[in-house]
Amino acid sequence: MKDLIADFIAETREMLEALGGEIVAWEAAPEDKGRLDEIFRFVHTVKGNCGFFNLPRLEILSHAAEGALAQVRSGERVPDDDLVSAVLAILDRIAELVQALETGEAISSADDEQLIAALTERRGGAREGGKRVAAAEGDRGKAIRSIRLSVDLLDQMMNGISDMVLARNELARRLREAPGETAVENAFERVSACIAEMRDAITRTRMQRMDSLFVLLPRMVRDISAQLGKKVALQVEGGDVELDREMVDMIRDPLTHIVRNAIDHGIESPEQRISSGKPATGTLRISAQQAGNQIVIEIADDGAGIDGDKLLRKAIASGLLSAEQGERLSPAQRTALIFEAGLTTADAVTAISGRGVGMDVVRANIEHIGGLVDAESRPGQGVRLTLHVPLTLTIIPALTISAGGSKFALPRSAIEEIIGAANAAVRIETLAGASIASVRDRRIPLVSLADVLGVASACSAAAQTIIVLRPTGRGDFALAVDAVHNHEEVVVKPAAPAVMAAGLYAGTTLTDDGCPVLLLDAVGIAASAGVDLEQVVETAPAGTGEPEEEARRVPALLFRTLDGAKKAVRLSVVERIEEVSADAARFSAGRLRITLGGRIVPLAGCGESAPQGMLHILRLSDGSAELAYGFADVIDIVELAEEVQPAAAPGEIGGVALIDGEQVELLDPHWLFGGVVDGQAESPASGVGLICALSEDGWMENILRPLIEAAGYRTVRLGEAGAEQADLVIIGAEAAIPPAAPAVLKLRAVPAPSGPADDSIYRYDRARLLGALGERAAAIGKR
Repeated sequence: MKDLIADFIAETREMLEALGGEIVAWEAAPEDKGRLDEIFRFVHTVKGNCGFFNLPRLEILSHAAEGALAQVRSGERVPDDDLVSAVLAILDRIAELVQALETGEAISSADDEQLIAALTERRGGAREGGKRVAAAEGDRGKAIRSIRLSVDLLDQMMNGISDMVLARNELARRLREAPGETAVENAFERVSACIAEMRDAITRTRMQRMDSLFVLLPRMVRDISAQLGKKVALQVEGGDVELDREMVDMIRDPLTHIVRNAIDHGIESPEQRISSGKPATGTLRISAQQAGNQIVIEIADDGAGIDGDKLLRKAIASGLLSAEQGERLSPAQRTALIFEAGLTTADAVTAISGRGVGMDVVRANIEHIGGLVDAESRPGQGVRLTLHVPLTLTIIPALTISAGGSKFALPRSAIEEIIGAANAAVRIETLAGASIASVRDRRIPLVSLADVLGVASACSAAAQTIIVLRPTGRGDFALAVDAVHNHEEVVVKPAAPAVMAAGLYAGTTLTDDGCPVLLLDAVGIAASAGVDLEQVVETAPAGTGEPEEEARRVPALLFRTLDGAKKAVRLSVVERIEEVSADAARFSAGRLRITLGGRIVPLAGCGESAPQGMLHILRLSDGSAELAYGFADVIDIVELAEEVQPAAAPGEIGGVALIDGEQVELLDPHWLFGGVVDGQAESPASGVGLICALSEDGWMENILRPLIEAAGYRTVRLGEAGAEQADLVIIGAEAAIPPAAPAVLKLRAVPAPSGPADDSIYRYDRARLLGALGERAAAIGKR
């Protein structure tokens, strides 16, 4: 019986969570009979379960709510705010009683009759003309067949497959070291592929849809906006995106606080909005999308924005900054002060917010799980907060390093750059007893990992490798290590409490040779070495160039090809650099391909014949597809500040730039990734003056923008200065069309359209894409 009661509690909680959002959505669209029927069935099911378990108090409450909804279904009653509020109050009481059933607490029934009476009160008031909350439509298709599994069982399955991954890695290493038969290698590749599929499948069992996080938002927005006397329309996108269940739980509180802040501080009252020329109803948009191995969550409102100058004055008044330090802060850094403890833009403390406690906790919680949070404010237009969180905390990409004769692992998400200490671009100085590394005229604190660990370095300072880390997205510091070994996907497990208490480690893992290593915590290392990452940001010198020029500086990897030529590629598309056996590469199915980690990846940069010996490769990624590019050695990381001259014809080379006085060819990622699918290449259109506004997406910034500019068109980012002058807005196929867009071009990520009405273009269909730009340019006379 206990198991049945536990199942009843879990099922009722799930239904109540879904029911709250459905009722609020129904309130915004009362003509939706389908949604009303669904709500009625939910309440009826709860009532039936209560009767089965002989829970009369729960049964009476749910029966009362069911009766009121039945009157609406039959047309005897018109839904209004009072009815919705009364039904929600009943559901809140049912949730309290279900919680009490689990904990054994007693809840007074004195006001149950008042809650039921509120369902029958009819004040006769008309519904408001404007919708207080508009919830995004969700898919209401057929129910997915499912069963309940213990979380412990899922963890046990995940641990088992993790051990299989480690065993596979060790076997792969041994096969590389000892020459084997082709048949054995082929069998291993099949086993490796099966293990990868099993790991992906078991990982998905731990995943939850973002709907489980978003389902509570409509009710929350409705209640808070009603309490503050505001009107807020909620738009939710990306509910079908999946995230590790552990991550969902960890970002629930930060997301809740951000939403509360947006309604309380961001969105103005209806009177203020009307006087400012805005609609009386504010808009709060929450979206989620997957970008590579991260989930990007955006929370944007169209309110008053953050007053950076006001924040700065409060920071100076509180002693957080000096006036001199404040003058050096850029507008973005002033906005980022919202994450400092004790700072708030509110003039008064309310029951909801205004104490200056919360946004600092939001950032701390997000960074604790290896994520980042950014704030962008446009005065008078609103605020957009962007959360970048990893898909899972269980398996992460890491870099194995060594110091003092011991191996360690570093999360790859914290690594900005790797460079030899003897490189001409690095200069190491000592200032007031502290080591400073100047990397291409950028001065950052230098920390020796051996010194932090209290061991002797196994090599001289000149032979060490410098790893530039940005663990929190706020400040950089350089870590000197004895050697860098390899990139691996590691399985993270908790270390012993005594080890974790040192504050330098984030867990433990096993490398492909089966040896246990500790996963380093970059933030903990910085703190142990006395590096204040906040201070690194505050004292960073301001850019001397124009803001637009600074924004256009793009980091690129300068390397030498297998035939000895210098080439460069945008650093943002380089996933990682590896050294692999050339035996893994072979010419098959019409092109050169290489086997990497149980996957077959297209290989470029090697000509038509398979390479020999060991091969250095760049693993390039556009967020979904991947390809490898063979090269001889890395020269440096540079900034592309000069104008890029486009190539005469489309191909592997997209243009040429002047780097240190020398002409260097730049790879064209769009052409390379397009060739992965169909190898098409058409001549670009030639446009003069056409301005294209691109949505803020990594693929558009790093792969599409160079293609458009090489064709002679101009680009701006949506939401930035100059975007209002755009002649064409380019967005993803699933994105919402921005208001007042002059013309829109939608790009989809898959070759086939979703249906006859799909007017989007495949993003690697170079001919159609450039043709669409040319047609738009001709239509407005800018060709």
